[in-house]
Amino acid sequence: MGEFVRLEVADGIGTIRLDRPPVNAMNDQLTSELADAARAASDADAGQIRAVILYGGEKAFAAGADIANMAEAGYAEMALRSGRLQAAMGLIAGLGQPVIAAITGYALGGGLELALAADFRVAGETARLGQPEILLGVIPGAGGTQRLPRLVGPARAKDLIFTGRTVRAAEAHAIGLVDLVAPDASVYEAALSMAQRYAAGPALALRAAKQAIDFGLGTDLATGLELERAQFAALFGTQDQRAGMLSFLENGPGKATFTGR
Repeated sequence: MGEFVRLEVADGIGTIRLDRPPVNAMNDQLTSELADAARAASDADAGQIRAVILYGGEKAFAAGADIANMAEAGYAEMALRSGRLQAAMGLIAGLGQPVIAAITGYALGGGLELALAADFRVAGETARLGQPEILLGVIPGAGGTQRLPRLVGPARAKDLIFTGRTVRAAEAHAIGLVDLVAPDASVYEAALSMAQRYAAGPALALRAAKQAIDFGLGTDLATGLELERAQFAALFGTQDQRAGMLSFLENGPGKATFTGR
């Protein structure tokens, strides 16, 4: 467990908890600990972590980079630091489990880029989201220019990035930036409910589906279909496939118990 990031595991759900008051500003140490937490979630024994929640606490998800820490940095330093930050986001995005960002308060800059690395985003009613880097004379450097347009479309992404404006939860939901809006006090519980739904599923099949979708979107249709075929066939070597199909034949759909093997 790090000073600013910890991985908490309960009932098959891992919560990666950011805790750098007051607003979880992202410095090098937090980035490093975030990467460590992602690796720990990825390396967990089969079935131990079936879904992951990203959470910054009741007041703020993450209000972006620690500007005071980078204002005087030069090119060489920031090339290395942005590489480490992108790598940490890549570890989150590459997790085989479903990942849900539970957003309270602000998710700005690197904070929004962290949320974009998740599969789903739940936002509190008063949450504010945005990529304000342009107001500092720079651009997003941890995936914002790439993941945001893939999620909301290029025109909407350009509007957010070119203006640096923040959006409230209702607008974020309307443009597809978040998947669910919940009362501020219930954001984590809403994310937990979503995570529990996925955690009850077959872990290896969920991983295969996530990889087929994510990798397939980055290639042509024929290659994506071949990736899907290979993942589909491979699942016939798992205990969960046998349990799922036997349960269907004996008891009908939706009654199987999966072990993640």
